[in-house]
Amino acid sequence: MTSRLRLLLTTAIVPVFWGSTYVVTRQWLPADLPLTGAAIRALPAGLILLALTRRLPRGAWWWKSALISFLTMGGFFVLVYVSGSRLPSGVAATLMASGPLVMVVLGRLLLRERAPLMAYVGALVGILGVALLAGSAIATLDPMGVAAALTGVLTSSLGYVLTKRWRPPVDSLTFSAWQLTLAGVMLAPVALAVEGPPPPLGLPAVLGFAYMGLIATGLAYVLWFRGLAALPARTVGILGLLNPLTGVLLGAAVAGEMLSPLQALGAAVILLGVGLGLMTTPRVLRRRPA
Repeated sequence: MTSRLRLLLTTAIVPVFWGSTYVVTRQWLPADLPLTGAAIRALPAGLILLALTRRLPRGAWWWKSALISFLTMGGFFVLVYVSGSRLPSGVAATLMASGPLVMVVLGRLLLRERAPLMAYVGALVGILGVALLAGSAIATLDPMGVAAALTGVLTSSLGYVLTKRWRPPVDSLTFSAWQLTLAGVMLAPVALAVEGPPPPLGLPAVLGFAYMGLIATGLAYVLWFRGLAALPARTVGILGLLNPLTGVLLGAAVAGEMLSPLQALGAAVILLGVGLGLMTTPRVLRRRPA
């Protein structure tokens, strides 16, 4: 197996991990503790990675890491927890799949990347799919869950664009350790103040949190940032389509969740929009100094 193929496979497994978090959250984790759940997901994994790397941020990278951590992990984990506990797994995962479309617009605004016309066509098609998915079952889809999912798409996309703009001066393992630890440090006191001490957890919840923290967070982010650094953005974006596919398949297999015909059409339109938007790579108008 070539090193490039190995890198593709290890990067492709990350959206599969992330797509599984929706059904894990909905089936085995307490639904009324989003802050506590997010802190448990981030802090232990971050401390383990930090113990391995033994390197802290320097200078401006303290506040840059804190901001990126809040956007892509701290606040994002809370939003994912809320959406995963309030929406069917396939719906939550498919809404999250619109992230690459948001990055097209943010890349134009923050990175001065000119996206081809097809990228904007894909964005419009994806928005139509979101409208079909969320608007087709107002009575069955929780509005707070939908809002949490879409807000999570916006914050995480902004964080990834800022990461690309600022270019971390360390490897993916160290950068993931910084982000996860800072996210946990931000979340833990807020969780204690708002939700109180964590309640006693049964074995399914303990195993669910262990999977979320160690596999779907710690390992996943190390592999993801390594893939972002070495693979073309278009390739990584296409691999991200495995996220909603995993959410839909696991939702059906584990929880017996089935989309209505109109919701299934909306999911397909979202995936079509993402595919169209990733057919071409944006061209940089002018490179700004890091």
